[in-house]
Amino acid sequence: MKTVFFDIDTQIDFMFPAGALYVPGAERLLSIIERLNRYAVDHDIPVVSTTCAHTENDDEFKEWPAHCVVGTTGQLKASATVAGKTMVVPNAPADVDVTSAKQIILEKQQLDLFTNPNMDQLLRQLQADHYLVYGVVTEYCVKCAVMGLLATGKPVTLISDAIETLNRVESDAMIAEFRKRGGDVRSLKNYSQANGFPVA
Repeated sequence: MKTVFFDIDTQIDFMFPAGALYVPGAERLLSIIERLNRYAVDHDIPVVSTTCAHTENDDEFKEWPAHCVVGTTGQLKASATVAGKTMVVPNAPADVDVTSAKQIILEKQQLDLFTNPNMDQLLRQLQADHYLVYGVVTEYCVKCAVMGLLATGKPVTLISDAIETLNRVESDAMIAEFRKRGGDVRSLKNYSQANGFPVA
């Protein structure tokens, strides 16, 4: 079974207290996400790392504080989550070839990674049988990722100790809905023991 890892929005503006849209507690996820990403790259498992890549006046800033503006430090991925050579898939129509890529940086300007016009060809090339998802924020971008990936008909596992929320009630509701739709929620230790991934 071919698994593809999805590392959602682990960028400086979200992951650290000084970030423009800090998710409280997110910095505690960095060590586990580092282990996941490095394990994947070392074992030829593709990692798709989504990144918000906003312009200075993006429509999203009508609802959220400005964050992850291209060219700013805050838009960069936290260094611990970068596991080697990366390839960028822009948020604009392009012919991309990710068949030999290790860590794929998928840019987006909206919450939903499926708004990137290259997402369909990306998934076709990856030919995954299963998706493993982690990152921030649980009830927003992580929700878009897991629900969208479930809609492809492939099984999706959410790593419960590698996600963080801004609103616990909304996060719990999202996870309940994800399970109802057939999603799997596991701790990294539980998932690792069940699947032979020595990363916990």
